[in-house]
Amino acid sequence: MVGVVATRDAQRMAQDAGLDLVEMQPNAEPPVCRIMDYGKFRYDEGMKKKQARKQQQRTMVKEIKFHANVDRHDLEIKMRQMRAFIADGNKVKLTLAYRGRENAHKDLGIDVMQQVVEEMADVAICEQAPKVLGRFLGCLLAPKPTKGKAKPAPQQPAAPAPENP
Repeated sequence: MVGVVATRDAQRMAQDAGLDLVEMQPNAEPPVCRIMDYGKFRYDEGMKKKQARKQQQRTMVKEIKFHANVDRHDLEIKMRQMRAFIADGNKVKLTLAYRGRENAHKDLGIDVMQQVVEEMADVAICEQAPKVLGRFLGCLLAPKPTKGKAKPAPQQPAAPAPENP
């Protein structure tokens, strides 16, 4: 912290130190400058950005397909797969395809889709409501947001008081 210094004096001070005079806040009154190694500063900024990109979590959309007359056990297996995908932080796209005469009874498929959404409500939210697109019924589930919620500490049973005879 040198204080307010004339531009030429600041440039001379930076040159004497073998560093650069970098303008940090040009809109301030007076402008704020800093004497530093600008090349090293740019390198460090680039490394920070690269590290942030590395640690960024990418979500994938996994797709589960089934039909309107799916059996209960088959549906349970599909839901187990959905739970695994959601636990990994992925979104799940549900696709229900109507075949043949099932097209005349689209309400059966909607009922199946609503049942799946209700059973997955404990781990996922319905990001895109079920809607009919031709001979397909589609829906998108996403993991429930967990930010801000602290995990409760497991409660341990109280130890019994020692008895003195």
